Amino acid sequence: MTYTDEQLETIERLASIYMPIRDIALILEVEDTQLREDIQCQSSPASRAYRKGKALSKVALHQQEMNLAKVGSPLALENARQNLLDMEDDE
Repeated sequence: MTYTDEQLETIERLASIYMPIRDIALILEVEDTQLREDIQCQSSPASRAYRKGKALSKVALHQQEMNLAKVGSPLALENARQNLLDMEDDE
């Protein structure tokens, strides 16, 4: 399916707040099965918008986690350690 720039921006914005695909589809007035297929196709603009939205929020969460870890939060330290291990596994 071809999405407008406005629809792609909406996908990115809603993905950044972890909105479920079925709700994004409802807001866009498209079938959720179609949007799911498009998101699963890694090369589609919808997939890139969705993954970018999620990634941008993940950056903000990781940054907050690091800030808390730097001041000694035990849970944040453990989460930061796990994030580092996940990062190294992805290399």
